Amino acid sequence: MPFPRTNSSLERALADKGYNEPTPVQAAVLQPDVLDRDLLVSAQTGSGKTVAYGLALASTLLGDAERFGAPAEPLALIIAPTRELALQVNRELIWLYGPAGARVASCVGGMDVRREQRALADGCHIVVGTPGRLRDHLERGRLDTSKLQAVVLDEADEMLDLGFREDLEFILDATPAERRTLLFSATIPKNIAAMARRYQRDAARIDTLVQNQPHGDIEYRAVRIAPNEIEHGVVNVLRFYESRGAMVFCHTREAVRHLQASLLERGFSAVALSGELSQSERTHALQALRDGRARVCVATDVAARGIDLPDLGLVIHADLPNDHETLLHRSGRTGRAGRKGVCVLLVPYTRRRKAERLVDAAGVDVTWGGPPSADEIRLKDQERLLKDPVFSEESTEEDLAMARALLEGRSAEDIAAALVRSYRMRLPAPEEIFDSGSDRGERPRREKREFREEGDGRRGSRRGDGAEDDRRSPGDMVWFRMSVGRRNNADPRWLVPIICRLGHVTKKEIGVIRIFDQETKFEIAKSHAAKFAAAARKTNDEDIQIAPADGDRPHQKAEGNKGSKDRGPSKDRGPKSGKKPPFKQKPKEGFSKKRKRD
Repeated sequence: MPFPRTNSSLERALADKGYNEPTPVQAAVLQPDVLDRDLLVSAQTGSGKTVAYGLALASTLLGDAERFGAPAEPLALIIAPTRELALQVNRELIWLYGPAGARVASCVGGMDVRREQRALADGCHIVVGTPGRLRDHLERGRLDTSKLQAVVLDEADEMLDLGFREDLEFILDATPAERRTLLFSATIPKNIAAMARRYQRDAARIDTLVQNQPHGDIEYRAVRIAPNEIEHGVVNVLRFYESRGAMVFCHTREAVRHLQASLLERGFSAVALSGELSQSERTHALQALRDGRARVCVATDVAARGIDLPDLGLVIHADLPNDHETLLHRSGRTGRAGRKGVCVLLVPYTRRRKAERLVDAAGVDVTWGGPPSADEIRLKDQERLLKDPVFSEESTEEDLAMARALLEGRSAEDIAAALVRSYRMRLPAPEEIFDSGSDRGERPRREKREFREEGDGRRGSRRGDGAEDDRRSPGDMVWFRMSVGRRNNADPRWLVPIICRLGHVTKKEIGVIRIFDQETKFEIAKSHAAKFAAAARKTNDEDIQIAPADGDRPHQKAEGNKGSKDRGPSKDRGPKSGKKPPFKQKPKEGFSKKRKRD
């Protein structure tokens, strides 16, 4: 469907940019029955909202004229929640209204306020800004709103979530009552509806969203992973997809700093976006992504809000989002303007249920699986090498002369091997990752299993690292419990590194590990128990909690013995007590004869 007739200047701008068909939201705002009316629009991220309200404003700002008059007091005000989104909107409106001779000014927090003051004093047609900076200019008398004909609130739900209600009300109250008000939001919760009733007049409601339907151009994948291998999971997902642009989301600034440093260390070209960066640093990071000098952006939710990056084909949730709205907003950074994208959620075994609730609430059709293995990544590298454009480019005479010189001294096989080595040297090495192989999170069988192999991280009858371990008496060990068990796919191969990390010990201080349905009990050498307990108390890990086991042994309670996985031999059952041990009593229902003998 071609664009409906608009202003001839805007039509030239759209043609120059290659816009042939409108998106649903763009077509909706240009319908005859909503022209010059207030609009309350809900549309998904990446649906072309900026161009939509730019086109919708044309009839109000230009009428039948092809060009604007001399710049004076602003005619339109666009308010956006973040600096990046405001600057992006500014760039979009400059090309859209360029043929019409519009002067667009930006007023954004963190930028040079004196330059903004001069731009406002010199006159402009459209002002784009963030709530705090716009209010500051209003209070200081630098922004004259007396001639405003239209106000647009972009990402209104996000502005209210960020606490800008008071600033927005101050700005709207300072504008003419007869202005036209366009409110764009991904969702229309009660607070947005209340604001619309207060500041809009007979608004036309436009909804281009299908309830609970995510982007159709995004492929969602959930990757199960051990909690201590999130970083390795990010590396392998980046290497497997090799997208020209990728964004990785973390919850905190500290997590962003750490992950970016780890990716840089491994050879990825990565930049960071978080609230602690200056505007100059943020601008340089985004420019590096746009011009291809950086391929990966590690960001917090707020820092990445509203960012539109070219060729962003991959979004990774290193930390699971807190709610399904955040999931959709994050994922909406890719799959924009008809381009395909991939969204990968890294799901620790301990957070499987939360991830399932998130994707169900978002209406996402997700494919579950394990993390890409190193072998799978090497196979992908081989396929990409064989399809590399270098083989399809036309060879010059100079290229052929160098090829003949190489063939005179080396075989074709040697030259090809050197090409492969050169190709691999440019790529970060993939990580070896543990995978339980459970696509649906099914619970392992209940029978007793022992891990006795040494040297591969699996726990043996004692610590699994030498015969000396078995010479320790039970009195040399102290029991602790951990808040994950069989239902979380607990496995010694990923439990051991977590115990070491949270308790500041090495695997030599870890004894027997016994996994139950909802918890795991394990031994720590008595000489390190106090230090271990103190370190475990200080941990802020929200998924895994460690505490002393209060002196009881895993086998001393019948409910713990039921269905347990015993990681040690019966001779290490712990010290004798005055009570008759449970396995001498009449077994409860569900106990097998084999369990009685154990």
